[in-house]
Amino acid sequence: MSVKRRKFLDYILSLGFTGLVGSIIYPALSYLKPPKQAEAAVNSVKAGKVNEIPVNSGKIVRFGRKPVILIRTSTDEFIAFTATCTHLGCIVQYREDKQQIWCACHNGLFDLKGRNISGPPPRPLDPFLVQIIDDEIIIAKPKRMS
Repeated sequence: MSVKRRKFLDYILSLGFTGLVGSIIYPALSYLKPPKQAEAAVNSVKAGKVNEIPVNSGKIVRFGRKPVILIRTSTDEFIAFTATCTHLGCIVQYREDKQQIWCACHNGLFDLKGRNISGPPPRPLDPFLVQIIDDEIIIAKPKRMS
């Protein structure tokens, strides 16, 4: 009978010790893990003045947490696309010599309509709306993007 009592006491003490260790470790781990913060909804950003961007050049602009590439074409038109390649998410850049959007990671090329024309990117770049208001360039999400 004493053997059963001994195992019972070992079990109770083990359970109590496990609870004590858990009550110390869980708050410590919870403190070290930062809380999740929702990203602020960004619908439009100011990208600068019209005269700050030369003809046939590109500029990367922050749109919330995401980069957007703003391009002033050789025909003096402003266009904007998401600046992350659809292949592996590398940042794209505008090549003035070829007048194309280029991903340096795997040599992917996009035309000025955002369509992938060579390399491994599986789909086109997502477009953004560009408006000029009082000489200020405004980049906005299209209606279909959320």
